[in-house]
Amino acid sequence: MELRELGYFLAVYEERSVSAAARRSYVSQPSVSEALANLEHELATRLFVRHRKGATPTPAGEQLYPIARRLVAEARALPQLFGPAPRRRLRLGLMRSLDLARVKTLVALLTHDDIELQLVDADQPCDLRIVSRTLRDEREVFVALWQERYVVALPRAHPLSAHRTLRASDLAGAKLVARCHCEHAARFAGPGQRFDVVAVAPTEEWALALVAAGVGLAIIPEGVAAPDPAIALRPLRDVQARREVGVAYGAHGAPAELQRVVELLVANAPGRAKRRARPRRRRPAA
Repeated sequence: MELRELGYFLAVYEERSVSAAARRSYVSQPSVSEALANLEHELATRLFVRHRKGATPTPAGEQLYPIARRLVAEARALPQLFGPAPRRRLRLGLMRSLDLARVKTLVALLTHDDIELQLVDADQPCDLRIVSRTLRDEREVFVALWQERYVVALPRAHPLSAHRTLRASDLAGAKLVARCHCEHAARFAGPGQRFDVVAVAPTEEWALALVAAGVGLAIIPEGVAAPDPAIALRPLRDVQARREVGVAYGAHGAPAELQRVVELLVANAPGRAKRRARPRRRRPAA
């Protein structure tokens, strides 16, 4: 019996899913399945019942869980007895359509000597993900960081830039620089209206560069657009489209260290609306 197998068992038990346990452990799903099979063979008992929604522990799995948790915790604590405390490893997934200014602020909060930070795409295995609510997995907890509306980015010389606000119908047939990672692309054209897609930008920066060059317009989250004299930003008054960006992590709860990271990000999120303290009403004198 290997400690690694017990670790995978704990991940499956806590996530209630082999695939979620694999993401959490940064390994492939077959590796977790093989480890479980080896463990069940050595113990001569079945530990989980697999079904379409995940994996449910058997009575033997319930009995093994506290023992395995104690063994794994004690084994992981051994290095701390004989050397300096190890750096905490944090694997952070970032949605590609985040704006650079906010990413810079959030990542700077985590660049400490006691954290070994690794940044990956939001669809890769990670401890925490910064994504929009629409990209949250149903097995994840979502904690909001900020909200932002979508705006139309136009070349400054475009005729529509003369208007302070736009309607969706104003964009019918317009040359569009499409974004690969737009969550609301279908909402911005009116019924039966289509754009003339002239380019597909892999990043927000590419989209804005093409708009500034006069290739076409783009529909982007407002926070993505840095000030540029070659670009005009106009809101759509008849389309209420916003996105909520936040931290997503496993629905069975984050360890205390990760929870502190979440609290740090929430407390320092750029553009987060802060509640104003309400003045207390004085009670009338008796």
